[in-house]
Amino acid sequence: MFKTLAPRTPEDDAPKPAAAAPASTDEPESERLKAAVAAWVASADDDEGAGDEADEADEASAEGDADAGESEPDVEDVVEDDVEDVESSGADEPADEPADEPVEDKAPAASWFAARKPGEADKPAEEPAKPAAEQKPEPEPEADEPAAEPVDKPVDKPVEKGVDKSVDEPDDDPVDQPTAMFKIVRPPVAPAVDQPTTALKLPPTLRAQSEAESDSERTSTFVPLRADIPAERKAEEAQEAPKAPEAPKAAAPAPKAATGAPKAFAPASDAPVPPASLVEAERTRQQPLPPLPPLDLLAELTNTPPPKPNALRTTARRVRIWTPLVVLLLIVFAIVQMVRPLPAPAPTLSASPTFTFEGGQLKMPWPNEGQGAVEVEGVGSMGTYGAQKPAPIASVTKTMTAYVILRDHPLKGSQKGPEIEIDKKADEQGKAEHESTAAVQEGQTYTEKELLELLMIPSANNVARLLARWDAGSEAAFVEKMNAAAKDLGMTQSTYTDPSGLLDTTMSTPKDQLKLAKAVMQYDVFREIVNMPNVTVDGIPGRIENNNNILLEPGVSGIKTGSSTPAGGNLLWSANTVVDGETRRILGIVMGAKDADELGKKLQLAIDNSLKIIQKAQNDVTSASVVRKGQVLGYIDDGLGGQTPVVATKELKAIGWPGLQVKLELTDGGKAVPHSGKAGDIVGQVSIGTGVGKVSAPVALQADLVEPGFDKKLTRVG
Repeated sequence: MFKTLAPRTPEDDAPKPAAAAPASTDEPESERLKAAVAAWVASADDDEGAGDEADEADEASAEGDADAGESEPDVEDVVEDDVEDVESSGADEPADEPADEPVEDKAPAASWFAARKPGEADKPAEEPAKPAAEQKPEPEPEADEPAAEPVDKPVDKPVEKGVDKSVDEPDDDPVDQPTAMFKIVRPPVAPAVDQPTTALKLPPTLRAQSEAESDSERTSTFVPLRADIPAERKAEEAQEAPKAPEAPKAAAPAPKAATGAPKAFAPASDAPVPPASLVEAERTRQQPLPPLPPLDLLAELTNTPPPKPNALRTTARRVRIWTPLVVLLLIVFAIVQMVRPLPAPAPTLSASPTFTFEGGQLKMPWPNEGQGAVEVEGVGSMGTYGAQKPAPIASVTKTMTAYVILRDHPLKGSQKGPEIEIDKKADEQGKAEHESTAAVQEGQTYTEKELLELLMIPSANNVARLLARWDAGSEAAFVEKMNAAAKDLGMTQSTYTDPSGLLDTTMSTPKDQLKLAKAVMQYDVFREIVNMPNVTVDGIPGRIENNNNILLEPGVSGIKTGSSTPAGGNLLWSANTVVDGETRRILGIVMGAKDADELGKKLQLAIDNSLKIIQKAQNDVTSASVVRKGQVLGYIDDGLGGQTPVVATKELKAIGWPGLQVKLELTDGGKAVPHSGKAGDIVGQVSIGTGVGKVSAPVALQADLVEPGFDKKLTRVG
C-alpha cells in the first residue's frame, strides 16, 4: 500500500530539530518521502506529554501559513502527492513530464491520515474544523454529484504522532486523535476469474476492461467451449494457425461512478471480440465429453489407430465376441436339460383297440308295439325298440318310491328297519276298489321291510302314500324328492307327480328306467324282495301273490309290473345268466303293451313279450377270448422317444353277444409307472367293459425299462 522505502538507518532514528525546514521542492520525490517518514518515526519515541506543545506549534504554524497564503509543502502534503503519483502511475501519462513541478500548481489534498471512504473524492475543508463534540456528520454527496473542487484553503489535520512539532502546518482546530487513521490506498481490483477456466487467455483489451470494473459491474460474455480434439490435430492447427497480432495497449480505465449508482451492462456487441484461437477452451471437469466407441477408446489408450473396417475383420470380430456367449449359453442349456425332471412314463396301447364278437348281427324278438330296451349290466346295451319318448308307466313308479326310501333309510343284512304305524288315511285308502291296495288297519305297526314288501309285491297304492308321508312329512314333499333323485341318476326325460303312479302324468322312458333299475338293484334287500313270487305279512290274512308271474321262469328276478288304461301293460324286469362260471345280470323293460281288450291281458302281454326277450338275451350273452397270455398289447413311453413293450400276464375274456364290439383300455392300474424296471415287472392293466361287467388282466414289461440317457435329455424339446 505504501511506496517502497529504503532501509532505515540509525541516523534516521536520531532526533531532528523541531523547526527543521521542509525539503525543497526541487528534491527528488523519493528523498522527500524518506524525510517525511523518518520524521514520523523519530517523533514516536518522544514523550506523550509533548503533545500539547505540538498542538500550540501547529496552531501557530497554521495561522502563519494562512497569513502568508503560500508556503512550502509540509510533510503530509508531500506524502499525499507521492501517493497520488503512485495511484496515477498506471495511467497513460507523457513520459517526459518534469518531476519538479511546483507544488503551488496542485491543490492541497486532504490529510494522509484522514479517514475517507473508498471511491469518494477528496474534499478540501471550506471552514475551520470544530471540536469533536460539536462536529456533525456531513451528508455524503449524491452518486451523480461531482466532487467539490479543491481550493487553496488549509484543511483540518489531526495530530500525527512522530511529526516534528516545529513544522509549520496549517491547522485551525485539532482533530480527535482516536479517530485518526491512515489513508488506505485502494489497490487496483483484479478481475475475478473462474477457477476451473483459468486456462482461458484474455486479450489485453478485455483484461484492461476487467480491471476497470468491479466484480458486480463487470459484463460477462458467454464463450462456448469446443469439443476435445486429438493431440495430433491440435499440433497441426498450432502449426498452421498464423501468429495472433499483439493487442493494443489498454486505455486508461474509465472513472468509477459514485458508490451505489446503478450501472447498466454494456451490450455484448460493444465489447471487442478476441480471436477464436484465444477463446477456445480446453476440456474441463465441468463438461465431460461423451464416451468414445470401444474401438476408438482402445485405439486412444494404446496409441494405435483403429484398423480400417472390412468384411473379414468384422466377421472375425463378431465371431470372437459371440463365440464365448454362445458357448456359455450352450453350457447353461445343457445343465438345465440335465436337471429338468423327466416326463412321467405312460402305457400306450398298440394292439387293436376294439374286438368284435363272432356270429353276425344280434336279432332280438322285439314286440310290434310300445317301446323298450335291454342292457347287460357292465357290458352295454343289447338294443332298443320303439319311439323312446316319455310315456305313462303306472305302478312301475313304485320302483322310484322304494329307491328313495332305501336311500334315506338303508337296510343291511337281516335288518327290518323302524316300526311304522298305520294312520287313518292309509286305512281308508286300503278299502278302495279300483286300485291295488293292502288291507292294513289304523293303529297297526309294520317294519320298514314289511311295508316295502307290501309296496313291491301286491303293488299297494295306500302303502306307497303312507311311506311318502312317513319319509317326507307329506306326499307333495316326497314327490319333490323323487324328481330330485331322478335328476341325480341322469333321468332327464322322467317326471314324477305321485308316489304310486296312479296318475297318468307320471311319465318316463325305457332308457331312464334302466338307469333307475341299475341303481336300485344295488340294494340287497330290494333284490330279495322283488325276487319273491309271494309273501306272508303278519296282520294281513292269507298269502300275498306277486303280480309278476314271470318270476317262475328260470333266471328271472323281478322287478315291477304296472298297468293302467293310459299306460297299457308295463314290466321292468331283471334276469340272470351264467357266463364262464360268473353270473351276469340282464336288465330290460317293456312299455305300452295295449294289443288286448282287457287291462289284465295287457299286463300279461307285456310279461309274455318280456319273457321272449329275456330268453333270447340269456342264450346270446356269451364270452370270447379277447387277449391271450403273453400277447404284446402296447408299450411304456418314457416321453423322450423310448418305448418298452408290455405283455398280458393272463388270458382275458370279454362278455358280449354276436356282433358286439368291445373296447380295450390299457392303463397304469392306478399306480405310477417307474422310469426304470426289470422285465416281468407289473406296470399296468388291460380292461374291457365298465361297471360290474368290467374284466381286466395285468400287463408286465417284456424287456428292461431303462431311464433316458444324456443324449435324449439334452435333445428333448417341450
